[in-house]
Amino acid sequence: MRLALGADHAGYELKEELKDFLKQKEIDYYDFGTYDTRSTDYSDWGIKVAETVAKGEFERGILICGTGLGMCLTANKVPGIRATPCYGIFSARLSRQHNNSNILVLAGRITGKDLAKQIVEEWLEAEFKGGRHKRRVDKITKIENKYLRE
Repeated sequence: MRLALGADHAGYELKEELKDFLKQKEIDYYDFGTYDTRSTDYSDWGIKVAETVAKGEFERGILICGTGLGMCLTANKVPGIRATPCYGIFSARLSRQHNNSNILVLAGRITGKDLAKQIVEEWLEAEFKGGRHKRRVDKITKIENKYLRE
């Protein structure tokens, strides 16, 4: 699996921690930035990751900003993206099993590094269950497609 990573200044330090974690797990990733803690706009980094995941260049992505909310809003503007902010292990698991999340969004100012690693591990290992959940995700895609045509 190849992951696309992105963060703003508030998520930079957590992103760097997760890069080490992913290396240990032998998970391939590409870091789209930011590359330091200077103030920057989450939308600039969120769109880069979301577009590459939507195009299929990366299977999934991880975005990090202060609360996770700005990155989530940005990523979900891209058709085909199902970005989910996760603050715990349970939401990470269900975001994959029930929502087929393709971008995990973390909160650099809220989520500690050890919990973030557990969230990432759970999210990477969980698999989409399909069935009634597929029907629901398909409805989301239909809503998205409706507005793409207008």
